[in-house]
Amino acid sequence: MERRYMEDETFNGSFPYKPRFMSLDGYRMHYVDEGTGEPIVCLHGMPTWGYLYRKFIKHLSKTHRVVVPDHVGFGKSDVPAGMEYVMEQHVDNFTSLMMELDLHDITLVVQDWGGPIGLGFAVEYPERISRLVIMNTSIGVARGGTKPWYQDLEDRGVYEAMFSNMKDTVPFLFKQSIHHQEVINDTMLQAYTAPFPNERYCIGALAFPRDIPIGFSHPSAPAMQHVRENMHLLHSKEKLLVWGMKDPVFPPSIIKRWTEKLLPGIQVKRINDASHFLQEDAPGDIIKMISTICSPSG
Repeated sequence: MERRYMEDETFNGSFPYKPRFMSLDGYRMHYVDEGTGEPIVCLHGMPTWGYLYRKFIKHLSKTHRVVVPDHVGFGKSDVPAGMEYVMEQHVDNFTSLMMELDLHDITLVVQDWGGPIGLGFAVEYPERISRLVIMNTSIGVARGGTKPWYQDLEDRGVYEAMFSNMKDTVPFLFKQSIHHQEVINDTMLQAYTAPFPNERYCIGALAFPRDIPIGFSHPSAPAMQHVRENMHLLHSKEKLLVWGMKDPVFPPSIIKRWTEKLLPGIQVKRINDASHFLQEDAPGDIIKMISTICSPSG
Protein backbone atom coordinates (compact mmCIF):
# COMPACT_ATOMS: atom_id res chain seq x y z
CA MET A 1 0.00 0.00 0.00
CA GLU A 2 1.15 3.50 -0.78
CA ARG A 3 0.85 6.58 1.38
CA ARG A 4 0.25 9.11 -1.39
CA TYR A 5 -2.23 10.89 0.86
CA MET A 6 0.80 11.99 2.92
CA GLU A 7 3.19 12.71 0.07
CA ASP A 8 2.91 16.51 0.04
CA GLU A 9 1.64 16.94 3.59
CA THR A 10 3.68 19.51 5.56
CA PHE A 11 1.71 19.32 8.81
CA ASN A 12 0.99 23.02 9.15
CA GLY A 13 4.37 23.89 7.69
CA SER A 14 6.33 21.98 10.33
CA PHE A 15 7.75 19.56 7.73
CA PRO A 16 8.25 21.68 4.59
CA TYR A 17 10.75 19.35 2.91
CA LYS A 18 10.48 18.02 -0.62
CA PRO A 19 9.47 14.33 -0.63
CA ARG A 20 11.85 12.05 -2.48
CA PHE A 21 11.42 8.36 -3.19
CA MET A 22 13.57 5.40 -4.11
CA SER A 23 11.99 2.34 -5.72
CA LEU A 24 12.63 -0.98 -3.95
CA ASP A 25 11.22 -4.10 -5.61
CA GLY A 26 8.01 -2.36 -6.55
CA TYR A 27 7.52 -0.25 -3.43
CA ARG A 28 8.77 3.18 -2.48
CA MET A 29 11.03 4.31 0.33
CA HIS A 30 10.68 7.97 1.25
CA TYR A 31 13.54 10.21 2.26
CA VAL A 32 14.39 13.86 2.73
CA ASP A 33 17.57 15.21 1.12
CA GLU A 34 18.31 18.84 2.00
CA GLY A 35 21.41 21.02 1.87
CA THR A 36 24.91 20.48 0.50
CA GLY A 37 28.23 19.40 1.92
CA GLU A 38 29.28 16.35 3.90
CA PRO A 39 26.26 14.14 4.57
CA ILE A 40 24.53 13.72 7.91
CA VAL A 41 22.16 10.75 7.80
CA CYS A 42 19.53 10.47 10.55
CA LEU A 43 17.60 7.27 11.26
CA HIS A 44 14.41 6.96 13.29
CA GLY A 45 12.98 4.00 15.18
CA MET A 46 9.58 2.78 16.37
CA PRO A 47 6.91 4.17 15.79
CA THR A 48 8.21 7.46 14.44
CA TRP A 49 9.44 8.65 11.04
CA GLY A 50 11.61 11.41 9.59
CA TYR A 51 9.40 14.01 11.24
CA LEU A 52 11.37 13.23 14.40
CA TYR A 53 14.33 15.05 12.82
CA ARG A 54 12.45 18.02 11.35
CA LYS A 55 14.36 20.57 13.48
CA PHE A 56 17.65 18.80 12.76
CA ILE A 57 17.04 19.10 9.02
CA LYS A 58 16.23 22.80 9.30
CA HIS A 59 19.40 23.72 11.16
CA LEU A 60 21.98 21.19 9.99
CA SER A 61 21.14 21.59 6.29
CA LYS A 62 22.58 25.10 6.46
CA THR A 63 26.07 23.58 6.58
CA HIS A 64 25.63 19.94 5.54
CA ARG A 65 23.67 17.64 3.29
CA VAL A 66 21.04 16.06 5.55
CA VAL A 67 19.42 12.79 4.49
CA VAL A 68 16.54 11.41 6.56
CA PRO A 69 14.84 8.20 5.37
CA ASP A 70 11.59 6.66 6.54
CA HIS A 71 11.88 2.92 7.08
CA VAL A 72 9.52 1.00 4.81
CA GLY A 73 6.22 0.69 6.64
CA PHE A 74 6.67 4.05 8.38
CA GLY A 75 6.26 7.73 7.62
CA LYS A 76 5.74 8.53 3.95
CA SER A 77 7.21 5.22 2.77
CA ASP A 78 4.99 2.50 1.33
CA VAL A 79 3.53 -0.35 3.38
CA PRO A 80 4.01 -3.45 1.21
CA ALA A 81 1.91 -6.35 2.42
CA GLY A 82 4.38 -8.94 1.16
CA MET A 83 7.58 -7.60 2.75
CA GLU A 84 9.20 -9.20 5.75
CA TYR A 85 9.37 -6.49 8.39
CA VAL A 86 12.53 -7.82 9.99
CA MET A 87 15.88 -6.26 10.82
CA GLU A 88 17.77 -7.77 7.89
CA GLN A 89 15.25 -6.40 5.39
CA HIS A 90 15.34 -2.92 6.93
CA VAL A 91 19.16 -2.97 6.80
CA ASP A 92 19.01 -4.02 3.14
CA ASN A 93 16.55 -1.22 2.35
CA PHE A 94 18.72 1.40 4.05
CA THR A 95 21.85 0.06 2.36
CA SER A 96 20.14 0.31 -1.03
CA LEU A 97 19.38 3.96 -0.38
CA MET A 98 22.94 4.74 0.70
CA MET A 99 24.27 3.03 -2.44
CA GLU A 100 21.75 4.82 -4.65
CA LEU A 101 22.82 8.19 -3.24
CA ASP A 102 26.49 7.07 -3.20
CA LEU A 103 27.17 8.73 0.12
CA HIS A 104 30.65 8.87 1.68
CA ASP A 105 32.08 10.63 4.75
CA ILE A 106 28.77 10.02 6.49
CA THR A 107 27.94 11.27 9.95
CA LEU A 108 25.42 8.62 10.99
CA VAL A 109 22.84 9.65 13.60
CA VAL A 110 20.75 6.80 15.02
CA GLN A 111 18.19 6.16 17.77
CA ASP A 112 16.01 3.21 18.84
CA TRP A 113 15.63 0.73 15.93
CA GLY A 114 17.66 3.16 13.85
CA GLY A 115 20.66 1.89 15.82
CA PRO A 116 20.70 -1.76 14.70
CA ILE A 117 19.58 -0.79 11.19
CA GLY A 118 22.07 2.04 10.69
CA LEU A 119 24.95 0.19 12.31
CA GLY A 120 24.03 -2.86 10.24
CA PHE A 121 24.98 -0.76 7.22
CA ALA A 122 27.99 0.80 8.94
CA VAL A 123 29.74 -2.48 9.78
CA GLU A 124 29.42 -3.56 6.14
CA TYR A 125 30.69 -0.25 4.75
CA PRO A 126 32.89 1.28 7.46
CA GLU A 127 34.89 3.13 4.80
CA ARG A 128 31.80 5.27 4.11
CA ILE A 129 31.40 6.32 7.76
CA SER A 130 33.26 9.27 9.30
CA ARG A 131 31.33 9.80 12.53
CA LEU A 132 28.70 8.14 14.68
CA VAL A 133 26.13 9.85 16.88
CA ILE A 134 24.26 7.16 18.79
CA MET A 135 21.20 7.87 20.93
CA ASN A 136 19.19 5.58 23.23
CA THR A 137 19.55 2.27 21.46
CA SER A 138 21.35 -1.02 21.90
CA ILE A 139 22.95 -3.81 19.91
CA GLY A 140 22.75 -7.42 20.98
CA VAL A 141 20.68 -10.55 21.44
CA ALA A 142 18.89 -10.78 24.79
CA ARG A 143 19.32 -13.94 26.82
CA GLY A 144 16.80 -16.66 26.12
CA GLY A 145 14.01 -16.46 28.64
CA THR A 146 14.33 -12.70 29.02
CA LYS A 147 10.92 -11.08 29.25
CA PRO A 148 10.56 -8.44 26.52
CA TRP A 149 8.98 -5.14 27.46
CA TYR A 150 5.84 -5.97 25.48
CA GLN A 151 5.34 -9.43 27.03
CA ASP A 152 2.69 -8.18 29.40
CA LEU A 153 0.69 -6.95 26.40
CA GLU A 154 0.97 -10.39 24.81
CA ASP A 155 -0.06 -12.09 28.07
CA ARG A 156 -3.13 -9.87 28.35
CA GLY A 157 -4.02 -10.45 24.72
CA VAL A 158 -3.88 -6.77 23.79
CA TYR A 159 -0.65 -6.61 21.75
CA GLU A 160 -2.35 -7.00 18.37
CA ALA A 161 -5.07 -4.51 19.23
CA MET A 162 -2.57 -1.96 20.54
CA PHE A 163 -0.15 -2.00 17.60
CA SER A 164 -2.91 -2.27 15.01
CA ASN A 165 -4.44 0.94 16.36
CA MET A 166 -1.49 3.31 16.30
CA LYS A 167 -3.71 6.40 16.21
CA ASP A 168 -4.43 5.76 19.88
CA THR A 169 -1.15 4.04 20.74
CA VAL A 170 1.17 6.84 19.57
CA PRO A 171 -0.21 9.41 22.05
CA PHE A 172 0.02 6.78 24.80
CA LEU A 173 3.67 6.04 23.96
CA PHE A 174 4.51 9.74 23.91
CA LYS A 175 3.06 10.16 27.39
CA GLN A 176 5.42 7.43 28.56
CA SER A 177 8.52 8.43 26.60
CA ILE A 178 8.67 12.21 26.21
CA HIS A 179 9.76 13.97 29.38
CA HIS A 180 8.68 17.48 28.41
CA GLN A 181 4.99 16.84 27.85
CA GLU A 182 4.45 20.50 27.01
CA VAL A 183 6.13 20.01 23.61
CA ILE A 184 3.34 17.66 22.51
CA ASN A 185 0.75 19.52 20.45
CA ASP A 186 -1.99 18.72 17.97
CA THR A 187 0.25 19.19 14.93
CA MET A 188 2.86 16.80 16.31
CA LEU A 189 0.25 14.16 17.09
CA GLN A 190 -1.28 14.59 13.65
CA ALA A 191 2.13 14.08 12.04
CA TYR A 192 2.99 10.97 14.03
CA THR A 193 -0.42 9.32 13.67
CA ALA A 194 -0.96 10.18 9.98
CA PRO A 195 0.99 7.13 8.73
CA PHE A 196 -1.48 4.83 10.51
CA PRO A 197 -5.05 5.65 9.35
CA ASN A 198 -6.18 2.06 9.86
CA GLU A 199 -4.79 -1.33 10.82
CA ARG A 200 -3.69 -2.17 7.27
CA TYR A 201 -1.06 0.56 7.53
CA CYS A 202 0.25 -0.71 10.88
CA ILE A 203 2.13 -3.77 9.60
CA GLY A 204 5.56 -2.31 10.31
CA ALA A 205 4.61 -1.07 13.76
CA LEU A 206 3.09 -4.43 14.62
CA ALA A 207 6.30 -6.22 13.62
CA PHE A 208 9.04 -4.05 15.17
CA PRO A 209 8.63 -4.96 18.86
CA ARG A 210 8.42 -8.67 18.10
CA ASP A 211 11.57 -8.44 16.00
CA ILE A 212 13.70 -7.68 19.07
CA PRO A 213 15.76 -10.88 19.28
CA ILE A 214 15.24 -12.77 22.52
CA GLY A 215 17.55 -15.79 22.46
CA PHE A 216 19.65 -17.04 19.56
CA SER A 217 16.77 -19.02 18.07
CA HIS A 218 14.95 -15.77 17.23
CA PRO A 219 14.77 -15.18 13.44
CA SER A 220 16.55 -11.81 13.71
CA ALA A 221 19.25 -13.02 16.11
CA PRO A 222 21.79 -13.73 13.32
CA ALA A 223 21.42 -10.22 11.87
CA MET A 224 21.74 -8.58 15.28
CA GLN A 225 24.66 -10.76 16.33
CA HIS A 226 26.46 -10.00 13.06
CA VAL A 227 26.38 -6.30 13.91
CA ARG A 228 27.48 -6.96 17.48
CA GLU A 229 30.44 -9.09 16.38
CA ASN A 230 31.63 -6.49 13.88
CA MET A 231 31.36 -3.32 15.95
CA HIS A 232 35.17 -3.36 16.21
CA LEU A 233 35.24 -2.13 12.61
CA LEU A 234 33.87 1.18 13.89
CA HIS A 235 36.16 1.64 16.89
CA SER A 236 38.40 4.10 15.05
CA LYS A 237 35.54 6.39 14.04
CA GLU A 238 34.81 9.68 15.78
CA LYS A 239 31.86 8.81 17.96
CA LEU A 240 29.40 10.29 20.42
CA LEU A 241 26.79 8.65 22.65
CA VAL A 242 23.90 10.94 23.60
CA TRP A 243 21.56 9.56 26.25
CA GLY A 244 18.16 10.67 27.50
CA MET A 245 18.46 9.68 31.14
CA LYS A 246 14.73 9.28 31.79
CA ASP A 247 14.18 6.64 29.11
CA PRO A 248 11.94 3.77 30.31
CA VAL A 249 12.87 1.67 27.26
CA PHE A 250 16.67 2.02 27.27
CA PRO A 251 17.65 2.91 30.85
CA PRO A 252 20.97 4.61 31.68
CA SER A 253 22.46 1.27 32.72
CA ILE A 254 22.90 0.50 29.00
CA ILE A 255 25.47 3.29 28.68
CA LYS A 256 28.07 1.01 30.27
CA ARG A 257 27.47 -1.58 27.56
CA TRP A 258 28.41 0.99 24.95
CA THR A 259 31.45 2.43 26.72
CA GLU A 260 32.95 -0.91 27.78
CA LYS A 261 31.91 -3.41 25.11
CA LEU A 262 30.32 -2.01 21.97
CA LEU A 263 32.38 1.15 21.31
CA PRO A 264 35.09 1.59 23.95
CA GLY A 265 36.24 5.18 24.20
CA ILE A 266 32.99 6.66 22.96
CA GLN A 267 32.31 10.13 24.33
CA VAL A 268 29.12 10.30 26.41
CA LYS A 269 26.73 13.22 26.77
CA ARG A 270 23.89 12.69 29.24
CA ILE A 271 20.70 14.73 29.00
CA ASN A 272 19.09 14.50 32.41
CA ASP A 273 15.70 15.91 31.45
CA ALA A 274 15.16 13.84 28.29
CA SER A 275 13.43 10.52 27.77
CA HIS A 276 13.34 7.98 24.93
CA PHE A 277 12.33 10.45 22.22
CA LEU A 278 15.14 12.83 23.12
CA GLN A 279 14.92 14.45 19.69
CA GLU A 280 11.64 15.97 20.92
CA ASP A 281 12.84 16.64 24.47
CA ALA A 282 16.14 18.33 23.65
CA PRO A 283 16.50 19.02 19.92
CA GLY A 284 18.54 22.19 20.36
CA ASP A 285 21.11 20.52 22.60
CA ILE A 286 21.55 17.55 20.28
CA ILE A 287 21.78 19.73 17.16
CA LYS A 288 24.62 21.67 18.82
CA MET A 289 26.39 18.41 19.69
CA ILE A 290 26.14 17.20 16.10
CA SER A 291 27.32 20.55 14.76
CA THR A 292 30.31 20.42 17.10
CA ILE A 293 31.37 16.90 16.21
CA CYS A 294 31.01 17.75 12.50
CA SER A 295 33.05 20.95 12.71
CA PRO A 296 36.69 20.89 11.56
CA SER A 297 37.83 21.37 15.16
CA GLY A 298 35.16 19.01 16.57
